[in-house]
Amino acid sequence: MTENSAASARHASERTKVFLDESEIPTHWYNIVADLPTPPAPHLHPGTREPMTADDMAALFAPGLIEQELSTERWIEIPEAVQEIYRLWRPSPLHRARRLEEALGTTARMYYKYEGESPVGSHKTNSAVPQVYFNKNAGRTRLTTETGAGQWGAALAFASQVFGLTCEIFQVRNTYENKPYRSLLMRTFGAQVQPSPSMNTAAGRDLNARFPGTSGSLGMAISEAVELALQDPNASYALGSVLNHVALHQTVIGQEAIRQFAGFGESLPDHLFACAGGGSNLAGIAFPFIRENLEGRAHVDVVACEPAAAPSMTQGEFRYDFGDVSGTTPLMKMYTLGNEFVPDPVHAGGLRYHGMAPLVSHCYHEGLVRAVAIKQREAFEAGVLFARAEGIVRASESTHAIAGALRQARAAAEDGTSPVILIGVSGSGQLDLPAYAEFLSGDMLDT
Repeated sequence: MTENSAASARHASERTKVFLDESEIPTHWYNIVADLPTPPAPHLHPGTREPMTADDMAALFAPGLIEQELSTERWIEIPEAVQEIYRLWRPSPLHRARRLEEALGTTARMYYKYEGESPVGSHKTNSAVPQVYFNKNAGRTRLTTETGAGQWGAALAFASQVFGLTCEIFQVRNTYENKPYRSLLMRTFGAQVQPSPSMNTAAGRDLNARFPGTSGSLGMAISEAVELALQDPNASYALGSVLNHVALHQTVIGQEAIRQFAGFGESLPDHLFACAGGGSNLAGIAFPFIRENLEGRAHVDVVACEPAAAPSMTQGEFRYDFGDVSGTTPLMKMYTLGNEFVPDPVHAGGLRYHGMAPLVSHCYHEGLVRAVAIKQREAFEAGVLFARAEGIVRASESTHAIAGALRQARAAAEDGTSPVILIGVSGSGQLDLPAYAEFLSGDMLDT
């Protein structure tokens, strides 16, 4: 080894983070459908129970997004206008969690891909920007959506004001009441926000009558947002997770991470942990790594970390189900707890969903992904340890991925192995501090 190459190797081994240049932002989204060993099941029309066509989806979605939803092409080009907005925060950094390793006393090498530097502090802007862009191109002027913890709602509000569309958001009542700064952030970007279920839609009134005093759910909020979109020919419905085109948009995360490992002088990780509620965050970081597995270039153990309060993969059934409570969305083949399931009001509002994205569900069913359920006290214990070691407070959702990774790191310390562990950190937790306060006071329920 030459002196220069030795110095380069030493520098790589000492680095704490790797950035890519803006010129290295992915120019295409990766569509895992093209590489799956068996094809995923089609979405079904809620009335006819026949496979959905593009015409069936036209009342809710813009043509460009419908084309992506049904595509079997491996690579789909990212429009230049979307890439321009991506440059505000992409590429996101890949960090070596050296202080966390030291705090754990682990022999594992731990890394995390951090999406909290986006305009609203989460990965959700990766899909919000292209969704609004394609709706703008289709002549739509109004978007409706739901949001749980508020990351998706804030992301769509931001993207809507970038492209000049109005945005109406139904936020799950539990998080609307307990996380007021999330709705304030949405309103700052010009969105209209109301708690769900509301009394302003037929679906909301029906849900309030059927579930008196309910804390709400993502399925309920989806029902209200879909109802408004169907009533207005100038409106579209935008979904922050679950659907194929949302998972597609998020794959910029994993594509960047694969390139960044070379900057640390590492091969690809042995284990990848990501939180999973509807599935967009997991898909975004994991699907490009699953492609590496399928092509025989890697053997990455992909682990979905879901909340014990909504364990769709570890306890649900793999079958067709609606994405909402009212039964107006397409039927999707997914792991589900039933579309009327209302999870306990845990703080990880973005994970409180009854089902899992069809593509993530298909990968889990085919053995390409495994899943673990994490209770919220274990999740926040991991989040506090991570914050004290690495200096960044993580989103309530991300703490579940950290908890799963800590299990693996502690096992490595016990058996003396040195695995490479990657954690997908979906966003910042600065607006989740009341939840951390509840954990630190000892008042948090272990659900």
